[in-house]
Amino acid sequence: MSHLQLAPMEGVVDYQVRDLLTRIGGIDGCVTEFVRVVDQRLPRRVFRRLAPELDNDCLTPAGVPVKLQLLGGQPGPMADNAVRATLAGANAIDINFGCPAKTVNKSDGGACLLRQPERVYAIVNAVRQAVPAAIPVSAKIRLGFDARDNYLENASAVEAAGANSLAVHARSKADGYRPPAYWECIGEIQQKLKIPVVANGEIWTLEDYHRCRERSGCRDVMLGRGLLACPDLARQIKASLAGETYTPMGWLDVCALLQQYFELCRPNYPDKFAGNRIKQWLVYLRRQYPEAAVFFEAVKRVQQPEVLSAHFTAQLAQRAG
Repeated sequence: MSHLQLAPMEGVVDYQVRDLLTRIGGIDGCVTEFVRVVDQRLPRRVFRRLAPELDNDCLTPAGVPVKLQLLGGQPGPMADNAVRATLAGANAIDINFGCPAKTVNKSDGGACLLRQPERVYAIVNAVRQAVPAAIPVSAKIRLGFDARDNYLENASAVEAAGANSLAVHARSKADGYRPPAYWECIGEIQQKLKIPVVANGEIWTLEDYHRCRERSGCRDVMLGRGLLACPDLARQIKASLAGETYTPMGWLDVCALLQQYFELCRPNYPDKFAGNRIKQWLVYLRRQYPEAAVFFEAVKRVQQPEVLSAHFTAQLAQRAG
C-alpha cells in the first residue's frame, strides 16, 4: 500500500492542522515546519513549540507519526541540534533542502544548498553520524536551484551520506510552485537510488496521484497544497487503492473543519489577526470548493472574531436546514 505523507509547509501546516487532517484519515506520516538552526544549541522549548507531538511519542492525537524537521547550512550545529531534538523526544529527523523562500536562502538554508551537493552530503552525514542508529534520518530536496540540473548528484549525496529516505519536490527553486511538476525527473532519481524515494508536487486530485506514481515510479507520495485544497484527498486515495466506496467531504463538512480550526487558533492571536489562518486556508479551498470562494469574499476583510463566528454559524445552519 502506498505511504502518504503530509508535507511540511512553513507558516501553514502547524500542529493543529496536522491534528485535524490526520483525524480525517489516509495520512500515514507528517513532517513539522522547519526548526531553524544557525550556530547555537537550541533549548527544548523551541522543538516543542513547533512539535507538541514530542510529548505524545511523536504522534498526532490520531496516532500518526511526526518527523521533526531541521533547516540549516552548517553540519556541526545541525548535528548538535539533531541530537538535542532526539533528547527532546524526536524519533525521526528530516532535513530541509527544499525551502524556496528568499529569506531562508539568503541565510544559507533550504534550496540554496542544492548548488553544492558536497554540502548536502556533509550536513546529512553529520546528522546521521550524530543521532542513534535507530533514529531514521530523511531529507527533502528540489530538482535544483536555478535550473533542474543536478538533482541526481544531490539525491546521490543524500543516499551516500546515510539517509534512510528522500522526498523530492518535482520542481527547482526557480520554478517555485508553477505547474507543471516534473515527475519524470523523480523517476530518474527513483531508478538510481536504493533508498525509498517519496514523490511530491502538484498532486491535487486522485487522478494527479495516479499520474504522479506512473511517471515517477514511486510507491510513496507526499501531499501538501493538495491536502489543504481537499482535506480528505489522502482518504480518497486510500479508499481507491483498497477498492472501497468513499463519499468525499462536501463543503459544509469542510466548513465545520474550518470552524474548528478557527476556534483552536483564536486564543493564539490578537483579535484583529484571529481569522488570518482561516483566510489563508480558504485560499487553497477555493480550488476545490466554489462555496469557499464565496465564503472568502464574505470574510476577507472581517477582523472581529465574533463576526467571523457569526459567518460560520450562518453557513453551517444550512446543515440543520
